[in-house]
Amino acid sequence: MLNIATRLTSAVVLLVAFALSAPAMAQQASKELSSESAIETIKKRGAIKIGLSIFKPWSMRDKNGDLIGFELDVGRKLAEDMGVEAEFIPTAWDGIIPALVSGKFDAIISGMTTTPQRNLTINFTDPYAYSGLTILANTKMTAGLTEVEDYNSEDITFAARRGATPAALIPQMFPKAKLLLFDEDGASTQEVLNGKAHATMSSEPTPSNEARRYPDVLNVPFETAFSASGEAFGIRKGDPDAVNYFNNWINYHTRTGWLKERHDYWFRGNDWADMVPAD
Repeated sequence: MLNIATRLTSAVVLLVAFALSAPAMAQQASKELSSESAIETIKKRGAIKIGLSIFKPWSMRDKNGDLIGFELDVGRKLAEDMGVEAEFIPTAWDGIIPALVSGKFDAIISGMTTTPQRNLTINFTDPYAYSGLTILANTKMTAGLTEVEDYNSEDITFAARRGATPAALIPQMFPKAKLLLFDEDGASTQEVLNGKAHATMSSEPTPSNEARRYPDVLNVPFETAFSASGEAFGIRKGDPDAVNYFNNWINYHTRTGWLKERHDYWFRGNDWADMVPAD
């Protein structure tokens, strides 16, 4: 009888000890996760490293060679709110995800559309901007093509930036058409301008701006925006602390209207056009 009582007492002691230690263990685990977060690395470093690719008006160089654009405004505001400096690292688009994974920077802020394929490799925040793709066509070469379906032909050639959303969408929408791929965003437009491709696709306001610049050569044949979706920060997997912070930052500045105001400035107007060199 005494042996049973002793066992019961020992079990109760163990249960009480576990109950008392569980919160401490959870707190320790939370501290360890937090210490491994990019947020803590950024705070200790005193700077957030941001990977981006150069394409208007997301990010571009002004006449002095300095980086400007929507992404630069976002990155600098984010750094300001974190009390750190912003360090921007221009990176080729097709290598930007591997560079993030390898630790070259803390986040991708570069108008990256969330896709299931990309999400297999990196995590995404909530969207901080929304845009769709439109077709930019060579007017003379596409005369008589009045429907979107008309572009799905073996006689049609598209141009697109390698690794970008249009490069994946064009084969889906126009499987019969030919597709030329380039490393730079502007090269696709140049190919259409030179009459070497019938059309390209990109996010507004680029197609409309190019059509206004070359009204005798280029046009946006359809008002429809294709694959309208959100752009998000890209971050390394396994970092819930960073996801939480960046999501809260995005949601806060969505509510205040700051993100919309900056997006409207860069995408709905061209007051900034004189700041950048002519192509």
